[in-house]
Amino acid sequence: MNFKHAVTAPVALCALLALPSQPLMGQSDEKANALLTEAITEGKMAGAVVLITRDGETLYSTAVGEAQSEPSSRPMEMETVFDMASITKPVSTATAIMCLVDQGKIDLEAPVAKYWPAFGANGKETITITDLMLHRGGLIPDNSLRDYSDDQAKNWQNLANLKPTAKPGEKFAYSDVGFQVLGKVVEEVSGQPLDVFVQEHIFAPLKMTESTYNPPEPLQKRAASTEKVGGEWLTGKVHDPRAARMTGVAGHAGLFSTAADMTRYGQAMIQEGELDGVKIFSPATFKTMTTPRKVPRGLRALGWDVNSPYSSNRPTAMSDAAFGHGGFTGTVLWIDPEQKIVFVFLSNRLHPDGKGSVNKLAAEVADTILKTK
Repeated sequence: MNFKHAVTAPVALCALLALPSQPLMGQSDEKANALLTEAITEGKMAGAVVLITRDGETLYSTAVGEAQSEPSSRPMEMETVFDMASITKPVSTATAIMCLVDQGKIDLEAPVAKYWPAFGANGKETITITDLMLHRGGLIPDNSLRDYSDDQAKNWQNLANLKPTAKPGEKFAYSDVGFQVLGKVVEEVSGQPLDVFVQEHIFAPLKMTESTYNPPEPLQKRAASTEKVGGEWLTGKVHDPRAARMTGVAGHAGLFSTAADMTRYGQAMIQEGELDGVKIFSPATFKTMTTPRKVPRGLRALGWDVNSPYSSNRPTAMSDAAFGHGGFTGTVLWIDPEQKIVFVFLSNRLHPDGKGSVNKLAAEVADTILKTK
């Protein structure tokens, strides 16, 4: 008998038994599934699609609940289309701005009025593109719905005439108005409508084939419902009332997309603006966009939230290099270039009664997966 093996084998076995139990394959998935099911039961959302990838490999993927519960039930599917709400800001508008920066057509430190002269009215002449991208331009969060009508020229004039409530850089105030203005800047500089520009310069190059404003009927039929407005369930039609009054195309809201498309976008950002050999902007532009900057009471990146007091939907497993955003309809996107993670959480928390809540849930689901895989 080999004495060495006779001694070490039992010792090794005892050592193994003394180790803390490790999660079995699938346990984290089951816990994440349970969190989602519980949230549906508690009325936090009607359903959700979650997709988490690391280095291009899927860690977790699920579709739970209903895309629509009233007036009839329709199941949630991985291919369900969502109203992305404020995720429009970074994915569409801020990315479009950075594309134009990369092309040498926009200077981030230039006054907004350089590109849209009407904006300089009423003391706004020194507000820069960067100020608006960081929500430190001194603009109000939203202007009155009474400022909107079918006259789009008048709508823009009302936005241009708004007065600031603070000096640029003086305070942080999350502003839909600021991103509406940035969307207008994209149009003024490019000579194209915002939806056309992002389609040609972002979505088509990245093969995000199901990302669009005002989705056509085939995508509408696959869309998750939000609330009932004017006796009609909003399904494939923008929920944000200001974006709706701006023909469905706005810098702050209006984008529709799927989990798969958001993951493609995230993967392109992990690769510094490139996917499948196609670049939407340079690595230097990517760094400019995503590097955290100081703002009053915290940090922001250009168009993005980072590890800040406002990021309740941010998974704690993410590194400090991560950036992300949420949307009012119950959408969450976080991208971690350091760990090569893309986290997409898309829900219809507003359906059917407008009372759901998912920010903390989203972070908890992601952490359940990321901390065990």
